[in-house]
Amino acid sequence: MAGFEPVSLDRQDRYRELLGASGVTASDYSFINLWGWAEEHGLQWSFEEGLVWIRQTLPSPLYWSPVGGLAGVDWKRAFADPGKRGVTFTRVPEGLAGVWARELPGLLEVREDRGNWDYLYSVPELVALSGNRFHKKKNLVNQFRKKYPAEYVDLGPGLIGLTRDMQEKWCAWRDCESSLTLSAENRVIDRVLGAWETLQNILGGAIMSEGRLVAFCVAEAFAPDTLIIHFEKGFTEYTGVYQAMNQMFLEAHREFAIANREQDLDEEGLRQAKLSYNPVGFVRKCRVDVR
Repeated sequence: MAGFEPVSLDRQDRYRELLGASGVTASDYSFINLWGWAEEHGLQWSFEEGLVWIRQTLPSPLYWSPVGGLAGVDWKRAFADPGKRGVTFTRVPEGLAGVWARELPGLLEVREDRGNWDYLYSVPELVALSGNRFHKKKNLVNQFRKKYPAEYVDLGPGLIGLTRDMQEKWCAWRDCESSLTLSAENRVIDRVLGAWETLQNILGGAIMSEGRLVAFCVAEAFAPDTLIIHFEKGFTEYTGVYQAMNQMFLEAHREFAIANREQDLDEEGLRQAKLSYNPVGFVRKCRVDVR
């Protein structure tokens, strides 16, 4: 594979066009996610014959699924390229991994990649929080609403400064510098907030309480019926702040049917937290080793 270059803002439109043609619904491939994490993962892309091939260079070389007009690709010809042999593809949508396995018998080893599955939720369910399944969540939202004078506001350019300040304070509280994961995420959040007016389809919400920004959410309109929640932060001294942020943001975006809250990365605590919101489905992904 030749012609790789760093993921950049100047090819955002072309990438989005090819992503739309691909039918890929995994959150990894949203432009905001790809560009936001580009420096942390050393992400590069190569535009070849109607496809975008994606390469991760940090901390070690990996390839991601290509996007574009996948249905018409001659995969035997594509994988005849020596650059695509002896490599590992990660975050490959289950459907595409199945196509590869059928069309390239003996060339691939396909394994389930559970830690990278996206969690999908019903927006109406997470707004209503009805029934025993959501009893604890609704109680926490009610506690928050009763205890604190709070107002939901849309997150836009006028609030970026306050949001950056809150993220800085949140990181100081969580001691982000002692965690490679949190410090990387902090840099990505700052990168995305700094490019707010350039990134297409970006959405956000925040909660203000007595003049203080106490929670925020950064999301993306990914498909006509689906939004992706990229980041969500809150000051936990406010009981129920995360549950309230989630509900208030989705209540303001009822035009979407599905909320994609991304993956759990095999972190057990994060997995249990995501399962506690009762997902209605998953975007399943695989790891593919090419011989």
